[in-house]
Amino acid sequence: MKRISSSGNPRFRLLRQLVDSSRERKKSGLSVLDGVHLVGAYRDCIGAPEQLVVSTSGLKNREVAAILAGFSGVEPLLVSDDLFKKISPVVTPTGIVAVVRTPRPQPVPEEMHTCIMLEDLQDPGNLGSILRSAAAAGVRHVLLSRESVHAWSPRVLRAGMGAHFRLRVYEQVDLIATARAFKGTVIATGGKAPRSLYDADLTGRLALLFGNEGSGLSPQLRAAAQAEISIPMPAGVESLNVAAAVAVCLFERVRQLSAVGNQRSAQTRGSQNADG
Repeated sequence: MKRISSSGNPRFRLLRQLVDSSRERKKSGLSVLDGVHLVGAYRDCIGAPEQLVVSTSGLKNREVAAILAGFSGVEPLLVSDDLFKKISPVVTPTGIVAVVRTPRPQPVPEEMHTCIMLEDLQDPGNLGSILRSAAAAGVRHVLLSRESVHAWSPRVLRAGMGAHFRLRVYEQVDLIATARAFKGTVIATGGKAPRSLYDADLTGRLALLFGNEGSGLSPQLRAAAQAEISIPMPAGVESLNVAAAVAVCLFERVRQLSAVGNQRSAQTRGSQNADG
């Protein structure tokens, strides 16, 4: 195991740049995963990272040791706890980070059954939470506009808790053109839309549009939708946090799909009983 004892070490300086600079991350095509959960999720979903870095105290951690055992072909770098704090932005580091290759930008596929489109989203925590909800709800495609926060920044990765590795995330997307070309129903969300989320059919081929935290959807993107819905809020609150709104909409879709599945199962059982 190679040791780094100086902050002037070239490999350590590169790590600092990757953590601190979005320009460096984009230039190098590398991202940094911080913590046992993220590194483990990457291992389970993708495989081996480009580099593992472990702190002196992290090396004594059972969870970290288990992660290292799963990467038998990757030689980790060992750094002191003081140096490790300079590359881990969390208050209490778990003692392991991984440098991984950022997925190359891919063109948006022409055929998507369900996706969410996010216009000019700015908060890393919101995006990470949205990615977690999408992964949990079984929606694989997430599209981000050109002015949205970078999906592979450290803060988004931490908030996403490994959801990135279960999704197809497309950045720098022309959402208006994509929404117009989508082969299914495009539904915009907005706090003042008269139609309730619970009156909308979310079971078919579907694109859901969500806007910026402050200004919502642009008129141009809203115009590309076939319908606009809102989430009923009896308490009279003006709006929900966008990450919460996405979760509510996605899991209403899950509920509707489950209800349709149960109805079909009941019809099948009824038909079988009639035949018998």
